[in-house]
Amino acid sequence: MSANPNQIILLTYKICRFQGVYYSYMTGNEYQKSAMRTCRSPNLNHAVFGLCSEAGEVSGIMQKVFQGHKFDKNHIVKELGDCLWMIAEACSALDVTFEEVMDQNIEKLKKRYPDGFEEEKSLFRDKNDI
Repeated sequence: MSANPNQIILLTYKICRFQGVYYSYMTGNEYQKSAMRTCRSPNLNHAVFGLCSEAGEVSGIMQKVFQGHKFDKNHIVKELGDCLWMIAEACSALDVTFEEVMDQNIEKLKKRYPDGFEEEKSLFRDKNDI
């Protein structure tokens, strides 16, 4: 009997208990794998331009708040999810995992700000520190 790919992905969810409440979660790599089910062929250009577009939608939601509209948390969460999807596509196009990118970013921040963020270190950062 062959398994449905969607069932396999659902089995990767983790369950944890915190203060009597159960939460399900997935790793970054599990998210990437699940998200890429809906991607025909990962394309870096599509991912980068798509990320800009989705980030613009997040920005648009916040612009509405400045114009007096009510903050719509559910809408912004959905758009942030679209941003994540585009990042997952970019990672896949580059043949790196979501978690590799996450780990490299944290390592960079630990080097740059070993004791936490400091404005002084930000202002006078080495020009080669990308």
